[in-house]
Amino acid sequence: MASKAVKSAFGAGVKAFLAVGLLGGAVAASGLPTRILPAKATPAKTEPVAKAPATPKAQVKPVAQVAPAKPAEPEHYVIKSALQIDGPLKHGDYVWNDEGVPQGPMLITVDLTAQTLSVFRDGYEIGVAVILYGATDKPSPLGTFPITQKKKHHISNLYNAPMPYMLRLTNDGVAIHGSDVKWGSATHGCIGVPTEFARLLFDQVKLGDRVIVTDGQMLQVGAKLPAA
Repeated sequence: MASKAVKSAFGAGVKAFLAVGLLGGAVAASGLPTRILPAKATPAKTEPVAKAPATPKAQVKPVAQVAPAKPAEPEHYVIKSALQIDGPLKHGDYVWNDEGVPQGPMLITVDLTAQTLSVFRDGYEIGVAVILYGATDKPSPLGTFPITQKKKHHISNLYNAPMPYMLRLTNDGVAIHGSDVKWGSATHGCIGVPTEFARLLFDQVKLGDRVIVTDGQMLQVGAKLPAA
């Protein structure tokens, strides 16, 4: 914002004239009236009034734009709790309970040996399901995979098979999707979960969320995984 210069104005000097005109009225010691002539008035000299220097305009410098500080990224994804499950789960079973769990980053873990999939939100386990996985000739890949595609109604272009609530993990078609999970069944590498569980999972995750597939690596509460 530009500053307005403040101008100071001063009037011209004031001329003063002093004159004394006293006529008589005073009595001298002789008793005769004494006339006192008025003194000749001398005009007062007026000194020129110096003007106050004008206030220079303030120089307004542009304010540098400061980028907002980014929140610190967490170094680890910490497993904070696990669901309490009474008894072993059978094929087709699942548990889902996200009541009171805060919003936060999602993580999916799959253990092929335990044949289970776990869903974590902000480190709290909210879902567990028994899975189907790849047969010997079409094994499910191990590793960490970001979800690269979501499609509610998907048909496999390789096997012409329905894959409801599909979450794609690899470019060659491996995905998590709804299945009729029965003992003795297998997939062509995908991770099959009960269809209703797949719907719940589909609604929670977004593209880029991680899926970690292991073969016998069970997570414990307090475990720290590398942050995404």
